[in-house]
Amino acid sequence: MKRVAVNRGLLSGALLLASLTAGLPAAAESGVSAITWQACPEFSDEDLREQNLKEEQFAEFRRLLARTDCGTIRVPQNYDEPRGKQITVALTRLRASDRKNRLGSIALNPGGPGGSGYLMPLHLVMRGAKGLDERHDLIGVDPRGVGRSTKVSCPDIPRGTPSPGPITEAHARQAYAAMVDWSEQCVRRDPAFLRQLTTPNVARDIDRIRAALGERKIGFFGVSWGTWLGAVMRTMYPARMGRMWLDSVVPPRSWQDFDTNVQANAADRNFRRMAAWMAERHDTYGLGTSERKVVSAVEDMVRRYDREPLSFTDIDLTVDGGLVSRAAGRPSGQWPRMAQVLKELADATGPQAPPAVKEAFGRPEGGGGGGDTGTDRTAGRAYHCNEDPTPSTIESSWKDYQQRLKRYPVTGRTANFVHMCAGWPLPAKTPTVRPTGTSLMLSGHRYETVTPYEWARAMRAAIGGTLVSIDDDVHGSAAQVPGCAAKVIAYFETGRRTTTCPGKQAQQTL
Repeated sequence: MKRVAVNRGLLSGALLLASLTAGLPAAAESGVSAITWQACPEFSDEDLREQNLKEEQFAEFRRLLARTDCGTIRVPQNYDEPRGKQITVALTRLRASDRKNRLGSIALNPGGPGGSGYLMPLHLVMRGAKGLDERHDLIGVDPRGVGRSTKVSCPDIPRGTPSPGPITEAHARQAYAAMVDWSEQCVRRDPAFLRQLTTPNVARDIDRIRAALGERKIGFFGVSWGTWLGAVMRTMYPARMGRMWLDSVVPPRSWQDFDTNVQANAADRNFRRMAAWMAERHDTYGLGTSERKVVSAVEDMVRRYDREPLSFTDIDLTVDGGLVSRAAGRPSGQWPRMAQVLKELADATGPQAPPAVKEAFGRPEGGGGGGDTGTDRTAGRAYHCNEDPTPSTIESSWKDYQQRLKRYPVTGRTANFVHMCAGWPLPAKTPTVRPTGTSLMLSGHRYETVTPYEWARAMRAAIGGTLVSIDDDVHGSAAQVPGCAAKVIAYFETGRRTTTCPGKQAQQTL
């Protein structure tokens, strides 16, 4: 009896110890570095304008920022050498407003690859998902190589400016050679770091953040490339993932399925939808009374401006077939604006630019420089090329481009004529994803061109989950439309699933 009593005492002590340590951060149990919290950066009014916020939104941004914690965590540069060189990953935490009924944390990723997620918690709440932050801490992360995390920046790729008109094979070969040269020079800056910019490593970093936050599981909301990150993370850590919603889903073989006819078909499909929309408004735009007639008119316009490019005296712009293609290949929120551009180009003669053309194309297009909301080009290329083993030659790239141009004379002009990983000298390996049985929602947009709806169906077939169909063509709109955002919030709070979501309407301006 005495021996039994001793064992019961040991058991009681063990249970007591377990109950005391259960609430400790996982970092204390696993040796993961703690998060170093610090004051959040200050943002001037000009900073907020650069984030595409309107002045009436400034006060709300700052209210949310006051509720936000900013920090960094140290992680191994190479997880095969966990005690080797450490790098820094920057993160934010928008604390749940209802602390009493808090459910946990949701990590966020906006896509890219190379997109900054540092301020995504604030932007997500401000742009449609208000309420997601009531019972969840929202965790924004700059993936390694991006934004405020440890990074390497290479100069922009010297693309050169082709002569107006169709891309020539000579220009394509020059662009290919420039891409090869850029890849080699960029990687030489820090090959040990750049080779570690992979999706599995970002998944490992987020798992360390989960542990440092003291969460047994972490939820996830990802858009575009963020859906690939979510699928990889779910495959690697099924027991540590909470509810997950993936919007605008990439294909299950990731980069190996990019630049395929699926994407080309989607672009042509959406152009024909725009043509049908314009035909219904022939009195306004005058390019034809049927889809077929509008398509034919735009094809003729592409050929005409390739033969006779048009320049203007009041803006630095030359109209050729490529610009016509860019106008015709926009999502539905821009149809009224771009249909007016096409109407004006139908009989433009110069010397001054027509009003809609000047407004739409008269200013330089902004590029993501890797700041608080931009996309880091160096990191984006590294993430892509470290996982894309597709052979790349100028001959194969040019042949594919010519085939698409022949099949899609309007939207084919927007396809890549040089593989983005040409000359990338580091070995490439595509991660695999699989079903895990954990809670998952995937939303696909029926008419989207960036990540076509077919890819969402393919990913669901590969990893499971519930497919949500959104009847629009707007990349990543699930959390931006109030009716759909409400379903996203309900899913994270209750697990309630849906198979449909309202999308952005065609006349809505982006």
